[in-house]
Amino acid sequence: MGTVRVLIADDESLVRRALSVFIEGESGMTVAGVAADGAEAVALTAEIRPDVVLMDLQMPRVGGIEAMSKITSEFPMTRVIALTTFGTMEPVLAALHAGASGYLLKDTDPEDIISAIREIHSGGGVLSPLVTERLLSSIRDGVGSGSAAIKLPSLTDRETEVLDELARGKSNTEIATSLHLSAGTVKGYLSSIMAKWDARDRVQVLVLAARAGLIRF
Repeated sequence: MGTVRVLIADDESLVRRALSVFIEGESGMTVAGVAADGAEAVALTAEIRPDVVLMDLQMPRVGGIEAMSKITSEFPMTRVIALTTFGTMEPVLAALHAGASGYLLKDTDPEDIISAIREIHSGGGVLSPLVTERLLSSIRDGVGSGSAAIKLPSLTDRETEVLDELARGKSNTEIATSLHLSAGTVKGYLSSIMAKWDARDRVQVLVLAARAGLIRF
């Protein structure tokens, strides 16, 4: 897959340095750039086209939410992971609506941060079942209050089963166990759904499915 190129965007120099040390110490991963605010993150993304951006939500000039919205819309091949110190759900949901592929708390163990970067880069997502439930509920509430539902290409029965399990916040391994499939087969079904819906990752699959009214619980 080649080296995963990471852009770190955080207004705290200590955080930028610590994350840089963790990432540079990993095989197959490198820090492509660092940014101290959202505006710089957007400009650097345009210049260096990183694979993954670690984006702090609270930054000067241009905040993390606005920056990641610009990045995910203008550079769809770049994945964004939201970094937050918040324990509340609102900023996390705002980040996911803005196109983040997942979120991490800043006190997450370095090993888990590295694992998340690899997972996001491979097309996965970093979401807990609780966040998945809140995300889907917030989208359904928006559609129910008057936002127009969208139309999507139809799925096969098996793809629909995989989607239902994904909406429960399950990982590929957990979906495989539930449906008596291999993890590789589940990944293949998810890739097929993403291709049909032109979705960049599993989080966007969930967002699109909720907006189309395809989540059945």
